[in-house]
Amino acid sequence: MQRLEVRNPVPYPILLGEGLLGEVGVPQGPKALLYDRKVEGFALEVAEALGAEHRLGLEGGEGAKSLEAYGRVLSFLAAKGLPRNATLLVVGGGTLTDLGGFVAATYLRGIRYLSFPTTTLAVVDASVGGKTGINLPEGKNLVGAFHFPLGVYAELRALRTLPPFTFKEGLVEAFKHGLIAGREDLLEVEGLGPESPRLEAYLAEAVAVKVAITEKDPLEAGERRLLNLGHTLGHALEAQTRHALPHGAAVAYGLLYAALLGKALGGEDLTPPVLRLLRWLQPPPLALAPWEDLLPYLARDKKKVSESLHWVVPLAPGRLSVQPLPEGLLREAYALWQGLLLREGLAQSP
Repeated sequence: MQRLEVRNPVPYPILLGEGLLGEVGVPQGPKALLYDRKVEGFALEVAEALGAEHRLGLEGGEGAKSLEAYGRVLSFLAAKGLPRNATLLVVGGGTLTDLGGFVAATYLRGIRYLSFPTTTLAVVDASVGGKTGINLPEGKNLVGAFHFPLGVYAELRALRTLPPFTFKEGLVEAFKHGLIAGREDLLEVEGLGPESPRLEAYLAEAVAVKVAITEKDPLEAGERRLLNLGHTLGHALEAQTRHALPHGAAVAYGLLYAALLGKALGGEDLTPPVLRLLRWLQPPPLALAPWEDLLPYLARDKKKVSESLHWVVPLAPGRLSVQPLPEGLLREAYALWQGLLLREGLAQSP
């Protein structure tokens, strides 16, 4: 078992391993369970172990991060009469983690919650750092709040139930952490699987990178923006495809675009490791869209400062820049990106 501690701004533990339910600090008061139906068996284990009488299952995926689903969960809690000292137990992948945390942040102006991530994406990214939120039709994660859990308990047995692609796409975020921190070991995703002996330590190292950054900048005023590497274009691709493109694949495509921007600005050529990642991931071929089709989604990106969109650009492993970039450079890199994906068989012409 791996144990990490978040110290700022709110202390809480993060545990990764197998057989963790006995390690959970169970708070007093009533409890409700929000879970992804794909992991109902494990979710009911959590409910029984921690005494959650009220249980609501939803379908995971980006549809769970909608205003409709958000309202449904709030109404469920209100109908059960749950008070301010209630605790919400959230079991599922990244979308349920984001939704559940936002529900906890806003129901009765804030209640406690515990996170039980069941996908690689949720383990290394969504469950860490206190970001919660939902999507709007206009874009991804446009509504949300910072709200920190009482603890994160990543039961790695749950990862064995994942489809192979779902397991792999979550590791794109871990790879991204490797680029940010200059950690070559985190760029080595080949050979990792649910039964891999090095998986637990690998995930813990990836989580530790995010913890170190979010402790320094919990509310994303500066350094935490580095964690958005690959997400600017990635989120636009997700929104433009109406979330048909999975998040991990979108970020991988976004990392390749960011690497091309870094190369154009005189940085190291980081396209080879990102292409290795994409070949390993084998996402469904992307239907390429004109640059103009992405502009409305880029214009609503959360990383805008005044009227300028700030791009996270990798210049070398462990050396990144966050800055606005000229439109001409962005379009030129986008054309190169499209051509590279077509040559690699990772995209198809519109």
